[in-house]
Amino acid sequence: MRSLVELGEGRATKGAGDTMTTYSQPGHGQPDPGLSAIVSERRQLINLAYRLLGSLADAEDVVQETYARWYAMSRQQQQAIESPGAWLTKVAGRICLDLLGSARARRESYVGEWIPEPLPDHTEWINGRPGGTTADPADRVTLDESINMAFLVVLESMTPAERIAFILHDVFGYPFAEVAEIVGRTPAACRQLASSARRRIRASQPPATPAAPSSSTVRDFKQAWEAKNIDALIALLDPDATAIVDGGGLASAGLRPIEGSEQIARYVLTIASRAPDLTILERTVNGQPGLVAQQDGVTVTVAAFDVTNDRIKHIWAVRNPEKLRPWTASPQH
Repeated sequence: MRSLVELGEGRATKGAGDTMTTYSQPGHGQPDPGLSAIVSERRQLINLAYRLLGSLADAEDVVQETYARWYAMSRQQQQAIESPGAWLTKVAGRICLDLLGSARARRESYVGEWIPEPLPDHTEWINGRPGGTTADPADRVTLDESINMAFLVVLESMTPAERIAFILHDVFGYPFAEVAEIVGRTPAACRQLASSARRRIRASQPPATPAAPSSSTVRDFKQAWEAKNIDALIALLDPDATAIVDGGGLASAGLRPIEGSEQIARYVLTIASRAPDLTILERTVNGQPGLVAQQDGVTVTVAAFDVTNDRIKHIWAVRNPEKLRPWTASPQH
């Protein structure tokens, strides 16, 4: 799927000899000229891990573990690595592969439907890490067409090996020889994995709707929601539309997908009646027009939309507060 843009943050296979600021490595008194290149890989690794796992929190854990393994090596071991960036990517990829392998078991114990963690636009990013600390701009995930919710949901249907082969090769541009080292299969097998993943994408992805018409449809949905106009809501929804709400057992949510335009419209109005003080805002969700619901200034729901032919085909609404960290400001003391 070569139409996906390759991220502009730089390939993780670049060498460590770039001219950058010199840092001192923890535990060593002498400056390490290559450490700056190691630090500069953080954004690339966050971008990769989020796409592989669909969770910013898990992606941050993966990157932290990757750096921990780097610093656990001696200076001599580090200097023996020809391309530290490629080494970091390989380690992060293998950690993600292990996590994806165990994800199915974890999802079985998850309460209700599981949706990838939604991301705000960079200008709307509030918190980047637990504890309310402001995110380093370098850690933010690059938003492109490989990050929209519809795309991430399709990735969830892939095997771990398919997902890693596809993301590394088609999105990040890594050759299959390097992908093979991470997945533990031959380059030819990885080529087949990526091909299978592309078929899944083509089979599930409708023609893309330009952002402007999509934004207009989402805005109309917001206005119909606020006006409690069920006929207008139904008219904006595809007759076979599906809505999935992720509460994770921590917030009220339907345990199964809601199917059909009328059923979704009634569900939306039920929410409106139960929370009359809800404020609905238009926001960018994973690079696409979406809606954010706030109660007393706190974000309680983030909704992503899939719009086809001016009708809403899918709605993914995240209510699990653990997935809304970047959307909710920490309390002022």
